[in-house]
Amino acid sequence: MATMSVGEALIALLERRGVNMVFGIPGVHTVELYRGLRASPIRHVTPRHEQSAGFMADGYARATGRPGVCLLITGPGVTNAITPMAQARADSIPMLVISGVNRVATHGHEEGFLHELSDQAATMRTVAIWSHTLHCADDLERVIARAFTTMTAGRPGPVHIEIPLDVMAQKVTLPVERPVHDTRRAPDPATIIEAAKRLATAKRPLVLAGGGAVGAAAELEHLAERLDAPVITTTNGRGILGNHALRVPASPSFPVIREAMAAADLVLAIGTQMGRTDYDVYDTGERPKLAQLIRIDCDPVQITRGATPDLPVVADAQLAVTALLDETRDLNRSGTGISQAAVLRTAARDAVSDEYKACIGMIDMIRGAIPGVRIVGDSTQAVYAGNMYADIDQPRGWFNAATGYGALGFGAPAAIGAALGVPETPAVCITGDGGFQFCLSEIGTAMDEAAPVIFIVWNNSGYQEIERYMEANDIDPEGVTPSAPDFVQVAAAYGMAGEAIEGLDGLAKALERAHAAAAPRLIEIRMP
Repeated sequence: MATMSVGEALIALLERRGVNMVFGIPGVHTVELYRGLRASPIRHVTPRHEQSAGFMADGYARATGRPGVCLLITGPGVTNAITPMAQARADSIPMLVISGVNRVATHGHEEGFLHELSDQAATMRTVAIWSHTLHCADDLERVIARAFTTMTAGRPGPVHIEIPLDVMAQKVTLPVERPVHDTRRAPDPATIIEAAKRLATAKRPLVLAGGGAVGAAAELEHLAERLDAPVITTTNGRGILGNHALRVPASPSFPVIREAMAAADLVLAIGTQMGRTDYDVYDTGERPKLAQLIRIDCDPVQITRGATPDLPVVADAQLAVTALLDETRDLNRSGTGISQAAVLRTAARDAVSDEYKACIGMIDMIRGAIPGVRIVGDSTQAVYAGNMYADIDQPRGWFNAATGYGALGFGAPAAIGAALGVPETPAVCITGDGGFQFCLSEIGTAMDEAAPVIFIVWNNSGYQEIERYMEANDIDPEGVTPSAPDFVQVAAAYGMAGEAIEGLDGLAKALERAHAAAAPRLIEIRMP
């Protein structure tokens, strides 16, 4: 057992947990934590802002299915990360934020120390599902273990560990490596038996799949076929059952989808919060009416929110769906599921406006030009349209921050994190001229890291969706037309090639050129 600094031990423990990348900006309050990093196989990515570090960790986690890790300074470093942590909490994304903090004896005195917060841990507890101050170096191993367990045993989310400067200076003996146990919750067998009985007797079953079902995508496909049940996917579940005849890649907020949910004699909801921005985007104030609901969720508290199930199954989605497959092995229903799914796909797509249809066509164009692409979005018109309807062909192939917490500036850094986490999957970021300016400097990070992201900037000269909302509510538009730079020239200043096109004409060719370059590229779409 080797004796080493806290920083060296921290990196070693992260390696044991399978961490291969961290996002952060070093400062005087974290340099000691970097002591073991240069010699480690863990890759350090330096963004231009701590908010982007958090969004990169988020994108990495969504793309890989593993926790994203940030290494941040105390004070402004962690407060800059609060927004991405809040987004991660809203979307159940595992994120580990490790920060420095001033010496223990200074806490609470507010004597003007550098980067001082009166109670940093309390501040972080407002967004983290768990925050801990390391008071003793010998506790480091179990604190790391608790952090990873907290992120994976129940509903995932961001956790925070702060290490005081004086604790960083301590020495620690790194213990022998211990096995990491599976923390996923297995379903209750009796509950699975009951759920299988209800599924077997249902005449018109329907499945709702959220972001929590992504890890069970393969098993869910088999279960849907066995049940002959259409599968409606939320924004974070989009791509589950990609290209399958039972897929319905449409928002459950569509009136036609809500009608189908109401007509079903049993709805099986898997890994979905059933939150308002997925199920009531039109703000009707009404929840979908369901005759019978079986709900699978890893969190016993979350399962009480959104919609109360007739039969709750508190378990990891993959373990629960696998158990249901085993229990329904003799079931082989054939009926109208495939035709019903086709009708719902057509009806949902027809229900969007002509303008949104053009945006959906653009998404289809991206998928056609770049096979196997992952599309990461920001809050912008084209992404709103895709959240209503986007026929994505793979799990984790579509995600954005335009639902739930709804943070602007998410798209570009999250796309970089996704591209670095899974470099073999092409990444396209759809962002707006407003949201891109929240994180424009991350073009430099993409170039530094050679992250082959294609940034598509949907330039409609301001916050057009907000402007229209104001007009629809008889409010004179104000504050919705911020000026934008020449994005192609900005990209060029960082050494990135780019081009601008007028409208959607020429996009397919521009995508082909950008994809062939296998390097970061920018395409600005100037909308009339």
